[in-house]
Amino acid sequence: MRRGIEAAAAVCLAAFGFINIAFGQLGGGSSAPAAQPAISIPISGRSNQNGSVTTSQAPMTGTTTTVNTITPTVQVQGPYSGSTPGVAAKPFSGRLGLREAVDRGLAFNLGEIEMAQAVRQTEGQARSARSNLLPNVNGSLGETVQQSDLKAFGLRLNSPIPGFNIPAVVGPFNYFDLRARLTQTVVDITAKSNYRAAEEIHRAGLLSAADARQLIVLGVGGAYLQVIAAKARIDSVRVQLETARALYQQTQEKRNAGVSAQLDVDRSEVETLTQQQRLLSLQNDLAKQKINLARMTGLPPTDQYDVTDDIPYASAPALTVDDALKESFENRSDLKAAGAQVRAGERALSAARAEQLPSLSLSGDYGVIGLNPAQSHGTFTAAASLRFPIWQGGRAGGDIEQARAALAQRQAELQDLQNQIEADLRKTYLDLETATSQVEVARRNQQVAAEALDLTRQRFEAGVTDNVEVIQSQENVAGAQLDYINSVFAHNLAKLTLARSIGRAAEALPDFLKLP
Repeated sequence: MRRGIEAAAAVCLAAFGFINIAFGQLGGGSSAPAAQPAISIPISGRSNQNGSVTTSQAPMTGTTTTVNTITPTVQVQGPYSGSTPGVAAKPFSGRLGLREAVDRGLAFNLGEIEMAQAVRQTEGQARSARSNLLPNVNGSLGETVQQSDLKAFGLRLNSPIPGFNIPAVVGPFNYFDLRARLTQTVVDITAKSNYRAAEEIHRAGLLSAADARQLIVLGVGGAYLQVIAAKARIDSVRVQLETARALYQQTQEKRNAGVSAQLDVDRSEVETLTQQQRLLSLQNDLAKQKINLARMTGLPPTDQYDVTDDIPYASAPALTVDDALKESFENRSDLKAAGAQVRAGERALSAARAEQLPSLSLSGDYGVIGLNPAQSHGTFTAAASLRFPIWQGGRAGGDIEQARAALAQRQAELQDLQNQIEADLRKTYLDLETATSQVEVARRNQQVAAEALDLTRQRFEAGVTDNVEVIQSQENVAGAQLDYINSVFAHNLAKLTLARSIGRAAEALPDFLKLP
């Protein structure tokens, strides 16, 4: 009888042990990789949507200038108008040249930093997409202590020996499992297309970052030119103020001598006060322009520094519109980025269509399992899995429609960008031609206005006329000087914009602006 009891118990425990060990190994065993959904990309592929740098020229009307001249402007918005502090990393002497300003902008401008982080993000997304194509190996170590109810597993064992009952609850007992698991995708068109789409998005990010550097050069260079123009206006008004003071003193002396009326003295004083007001206004504008430039280049947000470069008028490079268009289409990083975004859309569409195709993967594991490390044995599993979709509730069709919409939008954006580049380039050439003509007119106007002022002052000193004509001549001289300053600023800004338009703002800056 004892042998019968031992045999029954052995059968029971063997069955229980088989079940538990099988469950332990199957529960933690290898499994095929899950199906990869198609990558979802934004509807628009355009970057820099939160910031921009633009230049423009508009007619100046309703001013005291002698001619209807042009007003150049530089508009910097979003992250391009800010920066991170850069003095600690790159000491500042208190004197800022254009080359140094551009270098500091490229190093510390927030637009550059923001695009660099965006590139890091797209690189991480590409790596994540690539991981679905590479082997994935994981390890585990488990120690299990278990007590189980055999009836819960459906075992209803009756003892063949009268008076002996097989226990329904066995244990507790323990076992450990040390195992490594491998999964490998062999054929998965969706995962492969997802990786290619992520690569194109990363490439577009790199190109957008390069284009952001072009915008930084345009923004910093334009801001520097604004500061130069503001300084020139202040110098001009200071000269006019000294001239007005001299006329006021001369008129007052004539009034004391009884050869001039009090009205002439009042007119001279009003002109002096007007020039003082203009000087204060222009000094305020200069301080603000310098603060804006400091903000873009990583300097402390103050106007307590000097700009050292003076960019005089110089002829533009001999470059035809057709040659400039050719260079633009070859060099512009934003155009190349738009092309990469289109290719990303095509890859995403391929990934969505591939959701309806079969995929093949391999999986396996190897480890040791037993009551303890000294009493363990190696076990393994190797499996191949062919997955073929039958019905997914229309998910693949929905992904295809989304991918088609994104691709169509990005193709339209690419075509629009090509037209925009050509339109902007042609506008730049119009601005350049207008500014060149304005410089010539303003230069001649300066000469004529200065000559007229000399003749008028001689007439006033001779007592032939009152100081009304002198004051008007002074206003004409001041207007002519401001016209010339604006025209030179507009011409330099147009050349800088042309360098950006052909995609070589940083490289062509010294040649276009004739920097020393």
